[in-house]
Parts: sequence; C-alpha cells; structure tokens
Amino acid sequence: MCDCDLCDCDLEVVSVGLEVPDFDLETYNPAERAFGKISLEDLKKAGKWTVLVFYPADFTFVCPTELADIGGKYEELKKLGAEVISVSTDTKFSHLAWKDAEKLLANVTYPMGADTTGNVSKMFGVYDYETGLALRGTFIINPEGKLVSSEVNFYNVGRNADELLRKMEANVYLAAHPDEACPAKWKQGAKTLKPGEALVGKVFEALQ
Repeated sequence: MCDCDLCDCDLEVVSVGLEVPDFDLETYNPAERAFGKISLEDLKKAGKWTVLVFYPADFTFVCPTELADIGGKYEELKKLGAEVISVSTDTKFSHLAWKDAEKLLANVTYPMGADTTGNVSKMFGVYDYETGLALRGTFIINPEGKLVSSEVNFYNVGRNADELLRKMEANVYLAAHPDEACPAKWKQGAKTLKPGEALVGKVFEALQ
C-alpha cells in the first residue's frame, strides 16, 4: 500500500486512545442539497460524537450499499449524539451527482465529505497511495476528540451498520459509566462487567 517515493512516511497516523488533530472537510449535504464545510473543532464544541465513514469512490459498487445501510441507522445514531460523515477522495460535485443518480442513496441525508487532497484519509491510515482512494475505514471520535473505535476493511468487503450502531451505543454507555466494560455482542440493556479483583476468573458467573 505504501510507495516511499510517493507517500508521507513521516506523517503520524492517529491511533485508538489518542486525541485526533483538528481537520475540516468540504461537504455536500443531501438533506439541504447544499455545499458546506464541517470541522472536528465545531463538532467538539457542539458536544457531538463524530463518526467518519471512509469509502473508496463515488459511482462504484459496494459503496452505495454501505452508505444506504448507514442511512437506515442515521436517526438512531443522531439520537446517541453522533454526526456521521461519509468521506472519499471525490469532489463535493461528484457526491451531488452520485446522490442524484444512484437510487440506493435515496435515504442518505448525512453530510458527504470531500477529502480531495487525501490528507484526512492519511491521518487515519486508510489512504492508498497507489490508487489515491481510501479503504473502507470507520472511526468513532468522542466529544472530547479522542479516537475510541477503528475498523478498516479492504476494498471488496462491505461493513455492517448494525455493528456501528452497537459500538456507538456501547461507547456512549461507557462514557457515562467509566468503571464498567461491555462484553462481546453487548447491546443496550444487557449486563456489563466491572473489572476488579473479584471478577478475575469469574466472568461467566458475572454474566449470568
């Protein structure tokens, strides 16, 4: 994926648990049918969780299925305090044209970010220097600006918005209950774990 004659080898990629540097993106907002801009700084000021959904390109094949899937969960994600931004290296004009042309995108109302320089994709380690496209990366940033979740797939494997929603629910819950932890497949209302000496070797019992 990296050609040292092309890439920014000294560029620091943000990792889970670290603060995300501020960034901004030009956007196409389908809900308003308007161009605009969005920044992490403004989202933090608004107390929002930020969900970045990188994808390879407009007018491709797996991508509209993913964006439509997330569109079906957008209202639930907003209720959790999140703003979703889909991101590719296409222009905002391409986003508008694709949204109008592709019927699968009918339910997409979240902002569509244009990372034409690839700088934001590089920041999250999903930029493919050989193609100029972004891999399928999903990142959750908490309202304080810390990266709390990262998922990256190759070009040919689509993601599942149900899992994104589950991870958002877990992260929002844990932000309010920092002494707890969510086990595998945790969903709202299920039992959590409280790490400590009493739990060592007794996780089975704690989940009954």
